[in-house]
Amino acid sequence: MTAGATSMVDGRRTIARAAGVISAATFLSRILGFIRDMVVAKAFGAGMATDSFFVAFRLPNMLRELLGEGALSAAFVPVFAERLRRGGNEAWELARKTLTVLGLLLIAVSLLGVLLAPALVRILAPGFSTVPEKLTLTIRLTRWIFPYIFCVGIGALFMGILNALGHFATPALSPVMLNLAMIASVLFLASRLDEPIFALAYGVLLGGILQLCIQVPIAARKGLPFRPTLDFEDPSLLRIGRLMIPGTLGLAITQINVFIGTFLASFLDQGSISYLYYAFRLIQFPIGLFGVALATALLPTLSSQASVRSLEAVKGTLMFSMRFAFFLTLPAMLGLIVFRVPIIFLLFERGEFTRAETLATAEILLFYSLGLMFYVLNRVVAPVYYAFQDTKTPVLIGAGAVLSNIVFSLLLMPTLGARGLALATSLSSLVNFFWLVRRLKSKLGPLGWGGQVTPFVKTSLAALTILLLSLLVPAEILLVEGFQGTLRVGGVLAATAILFLLAAWLMRCEELNFLKEALVGRGPQPNGGKANMSDIFG
Repeated sequence: MTAGATSMVDGRRTIARAAGVISAATFLSRILGFIRDMVVAKAFGAGMATDSFFVAFRLPNMLRELLGEGALSAAFVPVFAERLRRGGNEAWELARKTLTVLGLLLIAVSLLGVLLAPALVRILAPGFSTVPEKLTLTIRLTRWIFPYIFCVGIGALFMGILNALGHFATPALSPVMLNLAMIASVLFLASRLDEPIFALAYGVLLGGILQLCIQVPIAARKGLPFRPTLDFEDPSLLRIGRLMIPGTLGLAITQINVFIGTFLASFLDQGSISYLYYAFRLIQFPIGLFGVALATALLPTLSSQASVRSLEAVKGTLMFSMRFAFFLTLPAMLGLIVFRVPIIFLLFERGEFTRAETLATAEILLFYSLGLMFYVLNRVVAPVYYAFQDTKTPVLIGAGAVLSNIVFSLLLMPTLGARGLALATSLSSLVNFFWLVRRLKSKLGPLGWGGQVTPFVKTSLAALTILLLSLLVPAEILLVEGFQGTLRVGGVLAATAILFLLAAWLMRCEELNFLKEALVGRGPQPNGGKANMSDIFG
């Protein structure tokens, strides 16, 4: 094997192992997120209080996902990596300056959010204006939640610094703190409040503080000085700002599409926003587990390859990552589609969340699931542009995707209601993916799709086992309450995963080797594997 080929394989293994660490942390976070939603659904059901909270949490949560899972890292990591290669204290000077400026900016954003809460709520959910009590509750909740942005924004910068240094575990675990805080707030605080829904708002604030606090000691240990340094003229700092503004818009496509859904759903029947929220929470599980994990692991490697203009290496890394994402996401997509009712029944149907809510949420989940593959692949493709410090192209493509979402929503909502909003989001994600890949030719040349046909076919054939299992196990026998129902649903989902992996092994899918790397980190590794894994875990 040539040195270049060996380097490419080592790079893929590094990405697989880093993605495995991030996926494991994300898995824990998402499981706790489902427990959180189960607790919320049981305590509050789907009605005025939950509609108000989900709208109040929508904008701060959207900014969290943009900062914590995208734009800040996409802008900061490539520039910070350049400074690291120069050696000396240049990288830490840039980190100090970025921390100072970002802190001041986030304080301003938090204050503006509190002051402008009435206008923001009317923009986000104009239909609430017809129900004054609902509008007032949403505004009050928004004011309590908005300062959360400061903590999570600073935490996102720490995440970028630690990821650039090869440490992935602690930043990926930070969302666990939010879920734990929100669960505790419902269980121990809600019953003591005159308005129980405010316990969730207090839990969000506490969770933001904890998310920041667990990263500070690691950043300090890595060498980050915390002395404030205000310098608006640093060329690297200005470059981060120029990259981040369009980068935020480029990575915001999924969230903007969800925002549009929330906006339009406010005109539909009460509970529609809650159904959309619960359904999209299930979609976010594989997005975080696969899309966010791969994108986070990809960016440092792609930035290094792009900095030396190694186009073939970038192309190879991208195609491998897309293949790996397809291998991981297709069975998840099919599993959500065929077992959507039992999954929602198991997670949410208790207390105030009835069978009617389960079926309504399941219908919306079906249409969201159709776009799952493209949600994940968009996360994988976007880092290529950011590695080349091109954040404008994804913005232009994203603007077209948002426009298509609006058109699809207006066309589908009259006949399909909230289901049409979910389908419109899926279709717009397909549009976004198509143009992201199409425009890459100008940077990388032909991507070599011909060599990917066989792996894609093998994965698709292996995934057919999920459809076969769904025919053998009718959904009705899984809708059993209590521990027996949990065992049945859990057993079927486990059997689904095992059958898919067995079929993939029989077909000799190469992706299984890298899945093993992601799960256990074994096999031939650069530098003996010790330094890389130590860096990843800190």
